[in-house]
Amino acid sequence: MKELDRREFIKLGLATGSLAVIGDGGEIVAKVLGKRESSVKVIVLGFDGMDPLIVGTLMEQGRLPHFQKLRSEGGYRPLRTSIPPQSPVAWSNFITGTNPGGHAIYDFIHRNPDNYFPYLSTSRTEGASKTIKIGNYVLPISGGKVELLRKGRAFWQILEDHDIPATIFKIPSNFPPAETKQRTISGMGTPDIVGSYGIFNFYTTEPTEMKPDIGGGKIHLVRVYNNKVEAQLPGPKNSFKKDNPTSGIKFTVYIDPWNPVAKVAIQDHEFILREKEWSAWKRISFKMIPTQSVSGICKFYLKEAHPRFKLYISAVNIDPAAPALPISTPESYAEELEKKFGPFYTKGLPADTNALDHGVLDDEEFLQQDQEVHEESLKMYDYELNRFESGLLFYYISSTDQRQHMFWRLIDKQHPAHDPILAVKHGSAIEDIYVEMDKILAKTIEKVDKDTVIMVMSDHGFASYRRSFNLNTWLKENAYMKLIDSRRQEDFEFFLNTDWLRTRAYALGLNGLYINLKGREGKGVVEQSEKENLVREIARKLEQVVDPLTGDKVINRAYVATDVYQGPYVNEAPDIVVGYNRGYRCSWATPLGRLPKPLLEDNLEKWSGDHCMDPELIPGVIFSNRRIAMESPSLYDLTATILHLFGIEKPKEMIGRNIF
Repeated sequence: MKELDRREFIKLGLATGSLAVIGDGGEIVAKVLGKRESSVKVIVLGFDGMDPLIVGTLMEQGRLPHFQKLRSEGGYRPLRTSIPPQSPVAWSNFITGTNPGGHAIYDFIHRNPDNYFPYLSTSRTEGASKTIKIGNYVLPISGGKVELLRKGRAFWQILEDHDIPATIFKIPSNFPPAETKQRTISGMGTPDIVGSYGIFNFYTTEPTEMKPDIGGGKIHLVRVYNNKVEAQLPGPKNSFKKDNPTSGIKFTVYIDPWNPVAKVAIQDHEFILREKEWSAWKRISFKMIPTQSVSGICKFYLKEAHPRFKLYISAVNIDPAAPALPISTPESYAEELEKKFGPFYTKGLPADTNALDHGVLDDEEFLQQDQEVHEESLKMYDYELNRFESGLLFYYISSTDQRQHMFWRLIDKQHPAHDPILAVKHGSAIEDIYVEMDKILAKTIEKVDKDTVIMVMSDHGFASYRRSFNLNTWLKENAYMKLIDSRRQEDFEFFLNTDWLRTRAYALGLNGLYINLKGREGKGVVEQSEKENLVREIARKLEQVVDPLTGDKVINRAYVATDVYQGPYVNEAPDIVVGYNRGYRCSWATPLGRLPKPLLEDNLEKWSGDHCMDPELIPGVIFSNRRIAMESPSLYDLTATILHLFGIEKPKEMIGRNIF
C-alpha cells in the first residue's frame, strides 16, 4: 500500500475538515492540519525592479487596472529597499528578514582583504581537494563543492520547520539552493555551464566586429569556404586534463548560396534556420574523458546569412534534465519541470544584456529573446498556480528589471544615449512589461479564493543612469589612494598599479568603499584608532561632490556601515556604502579597481537605467489584497509578515515587523 506523503496528508486533512480523532497524536495533527495550515494561503509575486513612480503613472492612466484594484481594495506602499539597493542584497534581506549584517551579502562583488582580489559574493565553487594524475588526465579522488555564501535561514526553511509547504521559483541569491525539502529552483546567481554569469558566442565574417576581451561574450572570426563555416563552441574547463584546457564542440554551418537560409549541424542535431530566426533549445554534450561528459542547452540565432555571415549562440545553460550543478530542491524538481515543459532557461537573468550592449543583438532581437524568457516563465507560473493548494507560492519575474536596465535611454530625453528614432520604435518596452505584470496579477486574482493573501513586491525601484563617477579616481585625486606609476593610471585593473603602503582607502564593488586597515587588509596602513575619523571624513567629502556639468550632487548620501547594519557579519561590510544621486552611478571601471582619468563621464551604453543609488531615492513597491497598516514598510518586514500570517513567531535574529 502506498503511504501518504506530507502534502497528501495535509491535503486529505483539508478535504475532511478534521482528523482530531487520532488520539494521542492530536497535538501533532493540530500542528499539521490546524487552522493556520488550512485557512491561510499566501502567494508572493516578485517583480524585480518594479518602480513606484512608473507604476503610479500607469495606474493613473488606467493601464494597470488590477494593480489599481489591489491598491483600492487592499493596500499599497513604496517599499524601503536594502543598503545598497542591489538585487543580491535586497533579495537576501527578504529571504532572511535581516539586513546585510545578518546575511553577509553587501554587493554583487566582495573582496579578499588579504590580496584585495574581488570575487562574486553569493556563491563559491571549489574543485576536488584531492586528485591523482594518470598520464594527461587529472582524476578527482574527493568531490568538489559549490557553496551558497548567504548566511541566515531562508523563510521557507522556517515554514518547513512548521510543516507548511512552499514553492520558491527562481528567487535571486539562492544558488546553490538552500537545503530544504521544499520545492525551490535557483534564479539570479545561477551560472551558465562555464561557471560565468552568462557568456554568449558570436561567429562573424566581419573583421570590424572583432572586439577583444568583451564582458559576457566571445566573438569569433570565421570564414565561409564552399558555402560552409567550420567553427567550435567553447565549453567548460576540463578539470580532468592537465592544465584544465577549455572543452569544445565542433559544428558546421551550411549556407544556402541563393537564399537567406543555413543548416546547422552540431553533434546529433541538424536544423535549418532562416535569417532572423531563433532555434529551439538544443541539448549538447561536452566530452571530458571517455566516461564523463557535461550536458548543456543553448539556442542559435542566424542574424545574417548573406553577404556577411553572422551566427549568435546563447550562453550554454545548465541542462535541467541532467544538472551539472545543483539548481533545485529536491533535485528532481528541475527534472520534473523539464519533463513537463522541455528544456528551459536555468541561468540567472537569462536575457542577454551583454549581447545588446555590445551590438551583437539589436533592440528588436533582444526583446524577442526576453519575450521568449518571459513566455517560458509564464507557462511554469500557470502550472504552479493551478496546483497551488496550501502554504506559500513565491514566483519571480526578471524581465521588469532587465528591460528597465536596457531601455531607460528611450524614455529619458536627457539621457546621453537617447535616440529619438529608436524611441518611437521601442520606447514603450518598459511600459509594456508593466502591463504584462498586470496580466499576471489578473490571473492570480481570478484564481485564488478569499482566504489567499496576495503580495506583489519588488526589491527596488529604478532611475536613469546618465553619468558615471570614477570613485577610485576621486580617491586618488583626494590623496586617499596612491599609484605606483601615475603615468600609467588607466592601464591596470584589480589595483595592480596601487601603492598599498601609501593608500588609505579604495573602492571595490558597485557601492562599497573600504579603508586600507592595518591588521585586516593584507597591506593595511591605517591604524584602528584612526579609522573612525577617516571614515567620517571621506563620507562627508563624498556628499559634497558636485557635477560641474549639471550642478547636481553626485552622491546623495554616504552610509557608514556601523550606523546602518546590525548582526553577526557587520565586520565583513564595506566601511562606507556610497548612495549615488538619481542619474548617477559608479563607473564600470570602479568595481574592479580601474582608474580612468576623468572623474565623471557620460554613460553612452545601452545599459541606461539602474538602481545602485541611494536606497532612499529608489524604493520598491508592495501591493496586497490585505490592508497595509505600516506606513513605511521595508523588505525585511515582509519576511516577518509571512511568518505572522502562518502563526509562526519570528526568530530573534529577524528585525522586521508585520505590515498588516
